[in-house]
Amino acid sequence: MSKRFADKGCIVTGGGSGIGKAVALRLAREGASVLVADIQDDKAREVADEIKKEGGQAEAFKVDLMNIADIDRMIQMAVKLWGRLDIMVNSAGLVKSQPFLEVSEQDYDRIVDVNMKGTAFCLQKACAQMLAQIPPEKRIQAASDRCNGKIVNLSSISGRRGRAYQLHYAATKAAVISLTQSAALAFAQYGINVNAICPSVVKTPMWEQNIADKAKSFGVDAVKESEEFIAKIPMRRAGSSEEMAAAICFLCSSDADYVTGQTLNVDGGFEMN
Repeated sequence: MSKRFADKGCIVTGGGSGIGKAVALRLAREGASVLVADIQDDKAREVADEIKKEGGQAEAFKVDLMNIADIDRMIQMAVKLWGRLDIMVNSAGLVKSQPFLEVSEQDYDRIVDVNMKGTAFCLQKACAQMLAQIPPEKRIQAASDRCNGKIVNLSSISGRRGRAYQLHYAATKAAVISLTQSAALAFAQYGINVNAICPSVVKTPMWEQNIADKAKSFGVDAVKESEEFIAKIPMRRAGSSEEMAAAICFLCSSDADYVTGQTLNVDGGFEMN
C-alpha cells in the first residue's frame, strides 16, 4: 500500500470501532501517525495496539465530545505526539431511533451534544490548530501555495432528508452538512479543506444499535427490518467500514486538494442529491 500520508499527524474520533476504526487503520497503513480517540478508551487502545503491531505510529486517547476541555486536550495531545495536526476525521457519534412523540429532552440533548456540538467544536479546534501552523506571513497566499489541512466529518443519509423516527439524529446529521460548508467557507482561503460523507447501511455497532432501537420501539423484527432497508438500496447490499474509509482517505489525500465544502454520499445509490 502506498504511503501517501507519510509524515502526517492525524486524529480520528470514534476510532475505537466501526467506520472510525477502519479509517484509523487505513490512514496508518498509508503512513500517517494516528491519535485514536474514543470515549471507550479500551477500544481505542486495541486499535492503537493493532496499528503498532503492523509497524505503524498510533496512540490512544479517551475523549468525551460533550466536554469541550476534552476536545482541547485531544488536539494538544496530537500536536505533542506528532508535532502538528494535518488530518482530522470526525467519526464519533450517537444514533437513536424512537417514536417522534417519545423523544425526551434528555434524549435530544445527548444526541445534539455529541453529534452536533461535539463536531462543531472539533472543527473549530482543529481549524485553529491548522491555521496556527501556517506562518503568519504566508497566510494570505496559503491557499495557492499548498494544502494546509484536511478535515472530514461523518454525516449520514439521515441528514439528507427527515426521518419520522429520528427527530434528533437526522437533525444533527443535517447540521453536520451545514457545519462542513460553514467551516469550508471560513478556511478555504488558508488551504484547509473540509468535507463530509453520508454513509447508508454499514454493519457497525452503531447500525446494530439503531436496528435494536427500532425493534424495541416499534415492535418489529430486527433482522427483517435490516433486510428490508438494505433491499431499498439500489446496489442491494450494505456498505463496509473499509469502503467508507476509502472514500474518507480520498478526501484526506492530495487527490482531493480542490475539493472542499462537499458532502459525498457513499450509500450504494440510496440518495442522489
